Order: sequence, then C-alpha cells, then structure tokens
Amino acid sequence: MLKELFQKNRSYRRFDESVRISNDQLRSWIELARFSASGRNMQPLKYVTSVDKKLNAEIFQHLAWAGYLTNWKGPSEGERPAAYLVVLHDKSLSSQYFCDDGIAVQSILLGAVNDGFGGCILGSVNRAKVARLFNLPAHLEILWVVALGKPVEKVVLHDLEGSDIRYWRDEENVHHVPKRTLDELIVAMK
Repeated sequence: MLKELFQKNRSYRRFDESVRISNDQLRSWIELARFSASGRNMQPLKYVTSVDKKLNAEIFQHLAWAGYLTNWKGPSEGERPAAYLVVLHDKSLSSQYFCDDGIAVQSILLGAVNDGFGGCILGSVNRAKVARLFNLPAHLEILWVVALGKPVEKVVLHDLEGSDIRYWRDEENVHHVPKRTLDELIVAMK
C-alpha cells in the first residue's frame, strides 16, 4: 500500500481546475510537514498558500513548467492548479535548511495524493515577483512553489532503457517517466 502511494506521487502538471482545494486541506498537508524530520530540529521552513483564483492566475505567470517539454508553456486554462503552496526558508531561524525542504515537500505531496489530489514541485520561479505578490519580508526566502490540484493526466513509469532520462508525452497526452532500475541504483549489498 505504501509503495502504491509513492508510485501515485508523480509530478502532475495538468489538473481539473474546477475541483477546489480548501485551506483546511492545505493546513492538514502542511501539518504532515510539521511532523517530519528536521535537521537539528531547527524547523526553518514556513509556508504561504493560495486557493484564490485571481492570485493563482498571477502566480502562474511567474512559473515555468516541464523543462523537457520545450513546446509546452504549461497547463491551459481549466487545467491549472487549484492551489499553490510556497515553501519558504526563514533565515531568521537558521542560515541552513539542510534537506528539510525535500522531506517536507514529499510529506505534503504524499498527503495530497492520499487525499486524491496531486502536485508538482516548481523550481523555475521568478522568486522576486512571487515574493511581492505575498509581500514577503526579506528573511523569508522562496525555495519552491508547489502546484496542487486534482490530476487529469495519466503518468506512466518505465524502466530506463539506455541513458535518456527525459520524460515525454505521447500522442494521447500520456506522460511517460523513465526511471533507473533498482539494480542500477544499488551499488553494493553485503
């Protein structure tokens, strides 16, 4: 069952925009991050969120989607995220966030998938413009923007054949993701 949850936790980039996400749902997923491990237990991550359609449209303008899909500019209207969660590093608490961001975002996304939603971590963000949308003070540094919604795309995992790790979409818009085999990942077991 846990393996299935991880397999369902894909980078979804197309959503049913009419299916809304509530602030209570976002809070429950952020709480999963709160319970997650933190280097030195410093807990330097903070979050801002949006479920507001107008603000979401403004955020969308400052994001780049799917680097390997060079002819795709991101989801069209009606397939855009219902919510955004912006992961912040509170530099007033610590100069480092170690690997907390990865642990926290994975916890949030697993919670979303468990509840029938999905998301995508976006690193190609105009951070200065998104920070202005939220009036963020200088000590809150944007690390990631997580797009969230009810996925409408099918994502299929494949064992990597050869060395091309780029994901792609077929003529039916199915998103294909090659993954290195388990035997390739394990260097030694003694």
